[in-house]
Amino acid sequence: MSGTPHLVALSVPREPPPSSTYRFRSITLVADYPDTPAAARHTARHVLGEWGLGGLTDDVELCVSELVGNAIHHATPDGRRVQLAGERRVVVAFRYWPRSLFVEVSDEDSTPPTLPAGDLLDPSAGSDDPLLAEGGRGLFIVQSLADATWWAPADQGGKSVFCRFDLGPGRGTLAEAPELGLLTETD
Repeated sequence: MSGTPHLVALSVPREPPPSSTYRFRSITLVADYPDTPAAARHTARHVLGEWGLGGLTDDVELCVSELVGNAIHHATPDGRRVQLAGERRVVVAFRYWPRSLFVEVSDEDSTPPTLPAGDLLDPSAGSDDPLLAEGGRGLFIVQSLADATWWAPADQGGKSVFCRFDLGPGRGTLAEAPELGLLTETD
């Protein structure tokens, strides 16, 4: 494996009908390459910049990073492996409507994502910071940054984890961008 992310497929941007304000973009990445999380973050930054949603970039990029990281580290394909160059794959999709941005990260494992169970804290144990666990904070971070987080099994096996970012007060105001036929966020 080289240090270069291997792009498997990138959706071709489709111009929505003039009356539509819907946008979609997705990327399929090979899960086992070391630069897959970086490629997913770069895609998030590029798509949000292109769609005029730069004010959401940091939050969305962090959520994408956490969800893709979870897919890479925890997802093993269901009993049958979906063949795509013989590698596991992760799909990251972005959907934009005038009032919300949806992010979806799909993998080939139908096991539901779970929040880790907390351990009882014993501050006398001598730890420098007994309140911080070693891992398992990713889904908490996603739930904290997104307005909604959920998952769904895929019909063909695997699952998708979704997060929604609402646009409007508190995340900037919405202004029209007539040249794109879209509403975009302004700071």
